[in-house]
Amino acid sequence: MKISIVIPIYNEVESIPILNDAILVALAGFDYEIIYVDDGSMDGSIQVLEELARDHIERVRVIEFRRNFGQTAAMAAGIDNASGDIIVTLDADLQNDPADIPKLLKKIEDGYDVASGWRVDRKDTLLTRTIPSRVANWLISKVTGVRLHDYGCTLKAYRREVLEGFHLYGEMHRFIPAYAGGVGAKIVEVPVQHHPRRFGKAKYGLERTAKVILDLFTVKFLISFSNKPIYLFGGTGLVLFALSLINLAVLVIRRLIPPYEHMIRSPLLLMCVMLFILGFQSILMGLMAELIVRTYYESQAKATYSIRRIIPATQEN
Repeated sequence: MKISIVIPIYNEVESIPILNDAILVALAGFDYEIIYVDDGSMDGSIQVLEELARDHIERVRVIEFRRNFGQTAAMAAGIDNASGDIIVTLDADLQNDPADIPKLLKKIEDGYDVASGWRVDRKDTLLTRTIPSRVANWLISKVTGVRLHDYGCTLKAYRREVLEGFHLYGEMHRFIPAYAGGVGAKIVEVPVQHHPRRFGKAKYGLERTAKVILDLFTVKFLISFSNKPIYLFGGTGLVLFALSLINLAVLVIRRLIPPYEHMIRSPLLLMCVMLFILGFQSILMGLMAELIVRTYYESQAKATYSIRRIIPATQEN
């Protein structure tokens, strides 16, 4: 099977030649291509990439963005332009080791759909990178149900088919295993090496954790409720209806027993009405979302299921 190595690049001019040589050594004997996506670099990275493309015309392709669009966009562009049956994603900062790629490919050959790298001995700053990452990984695993120790490790290998059917936005590239798990992909974690950064500085800091948590709401909705949004909105509406009825019952009881409080004067009456209105609106939103989902699937003749394989019946001669 052909392998496509997708590498986002942003101001990594010193690392690129070393990384490319390491990939050539690690994948000797494999059928592969390397796709570098320059995400608006301003340090001369594109000139180095152009030279690599000329020197390795059969192996290296370069995609140049007009400006900086972010790592997820670069990853998406590389995947969209890849021709391999297996797609491997990799950071360009030399912290991921290309020598680990064959270990991931072996897991794919063993029948897994996703082989996810796990930086067991991580060489990053403890307070600003490692601890927030552990918290984010625990939270993502709990919410999505796809339990991984290291969602943030870019070094991953995917069967091409598990990447089809969804598009990447924002900072969503780290959630690809969760999307794949949502369609029943077989996922395995593989311990990989992690090296200290040799050149430049990290592109992300503590603020990235907040973005991950916000994106997690979107991921949870897409995985659990994209096919049946009425379950989310309708369920919320029913809860609000129930709270409204409870408030109404409290008002009635307080009116019937001493000291016989007036219902109209109580703030609970206003809360009761507001909860009823919000519940009704939530159910209406669920119905509208159902119509939108049906339009989405039917207009594209898109299936609501994912087939792993079809085994033909035995033909009798």
